[in-house]
Amino acid sequence: MKIQLPLLTALALAALSLAPARADDHGRNVVMLPVYLQECGACHAPFPPGLLPAEAWQRLMNDLPRHYGSDASVDAATRKALSGWLTTNAGSGKRARTAPPEDRITRSDWFVREHREVPAAAWKRASIRSAANCGACHERAAQGLYDEHSIRIPR
Repeated sequence: MKIQLPLLTALALAALSLAPARADDHGRNVVMLPVYLQECGACHAPFPPGLLPAEAWQRLMNDLPRHYGSDASVDAATRKALSGWLTTNAGSGKRARTAPPEDRITRSDWFVREHREVPAAAWKRASIRSAANCGACHERAAQGLYDEHSIRIPR
């Protein structure tokens, strides 16, 4: 059977579009949990779970009604699924050895070091608003991808 090149290309592209989103976590790929992308990604970037240690994720999940000033409550089954996935994939390396102040990823030593070249005024731009708005600069943040090759700091 002879398959045309355009058909092979179309099949390859279709297969790629079905691949799960992944987030780089200290050199290993973590399949992003769809419910995490849906629930947590609805309000902020879906941070890779390896950026916080397990105990920080547990504190965050146990305080969803007061999640940084917002009620981020979910049903019990969703909470259990999210908690299990986050703690299983939590960081333990140098990026997440200890929890940052207030369990805020944007206040971790690693985050501050990685973003040191971003001028303080940039965080205040209407197009960015805060350090937690990863999607403003990381074009593929919604899919849990934060590689340095797809960064665009808006004006």
